Amino acid sequence: MNPTDEVDDLLAKAGAQWRATQPSAPEPDLDRITGTEAATLAARSKRRWLVPTLAAASVAAIAVAALTVLPDHNEPAVAPAPSSTPQIAEGAVQGKAGADDLLVRNGDKVEVEGKIMVAPGQGPIFCAPQMEAMPAPLIEPATEPPAPHCRPENSIKLIGVDLDRLTDPKTTQGVRTGLAQLIGIWKDRTITVEEQKPGKVQPVRQPGDAANELPCPEPAGGWPSLASNLDSKRVQNFLTANADQVYGPIMSYPHGSSRGAPVVVRLGVAHADVAAFRKLFETIYDGNLCMYPTKLSVTDSQRISDAIGNLMATRKELGIQTGGGQGADGDHVQLAAVVLDETLKTALEPLGLEYLDLEVDVKPVR
Repeated sequence: MNPTDEVDDLLAKAGAQWRATQPSAPEPDLDRITGTEAATLAARSKRRWLVPTLAAASVAAIAVAALTVLPDHNEPAVAPAPSSTPQIAEGAVQGKAGADDLLVRNGDKVEVEGKIMVAPGQGPIFCAPQMEAMPAPLIEPATEPPAPHCRPENSIKLIGVDLDRLTDPKTTQGVRTGLAQLIGIWKDRTITVEEQKPGKVQPVRQPGDAANELPCPEPAGGWPSLASNLDSKRVQNFLTANADQVYGPIMSYPHGSSRGAPVVVRLGVAHADVAAFRKLFETIYDGNLCMYPTKLSVTDSQRISDAIGNLMATRKELGIQTGGGQGADGDHVQLAAVVLDETLKTALEPLGLEYLDLEVDVKPVR
């Protein structure tokens, strides 16, 4: 056996012993939910955080570091977390609206803003944003764009909207469209309008800003410009083996992505002691590191994302727009829907509502 094999064995044993000391992760009851590959891909289409790879450092240098700092293989690699209660990282995303704040029941006053649509022979509807299918190639240029269409699960019936007051009104093949902000009373997927204001196009939220807001304080003197060995086989194997404890990694650029700007690897730790995990991880990792406690691990996040994908594929009437994927804070999985009513809430409860970062088009007015 050569020295590299011995290091690999030591790392594997240390990681296994460390994981054995950790409390079990809380898992949503999703045994009866299995998603399809296509639905899962669709569920991850919104606000995904991609992790680009970096150049690897010398494997020999890593081996020396690992041999000199790894604990005796007869002792636990790290101490278990003092409590199984999930911790909130200082500076992590907080203050998000929860399910109770967004739940809409019959008789509630609600608000929507966006596209209003009226097709020939039909009543007006609010059409929630939806991903449009790619048009088929045309042999000859179309003389007129296709008529706007809104899927049933994205449609909310409207009573009392003034079509002559719509912002940016258009008529395409007989279908009238425009923008408006409406306030009214909700009942059975219908809004009776009580107040109407000019509408505007909503800005698209840019995930990169949130990903670069580090939950760790900047070290004295600032983040240095360091190379990282994140994409090395040993580091990747370690992260894969501990997917039920780690969240990420996520690449962050606290001072922009210009040449020479520092790159910081964000790595969350769920259901375990952060300091002990960091001590173990730093035996094989080189580079800037922001490690912080999270509620979810990669395994937790993937399980919830797969369940969301399954609901999108099998229960379109719920009106789930997008969802799933690895978010920035490590405490929530994103989910966007037309409205959070009792039906959708019941469907989402097995996933753990406290783990969902909900965005809805129909918002209650409290």
